[in-house]
Amino acid sequence: GRDLRKVGFYDPIKNQTCLNVPAILYFLEKGAQPTRTVYDILRKAELFKEKQRILSELKN
Repeated sequence: GRDLRKVGFYDPIKNQTCLNVPAILYFLEKGAQPTRTVYDILRKAELFKEKQRILSELKN
């Protein structure tokens, strides 16, 4: 299907990544499941560490 929202891109030739972190976190919180490739890109960008940091701040 079509995109719900563009949340970033990865260009392996230029080794360039651009991520819309708030949008990605929103969709993950709503239950979105990234593909293995997308998961690896998000992990490399330390997005899951950012998610944990935000959740910790919300609890305090």
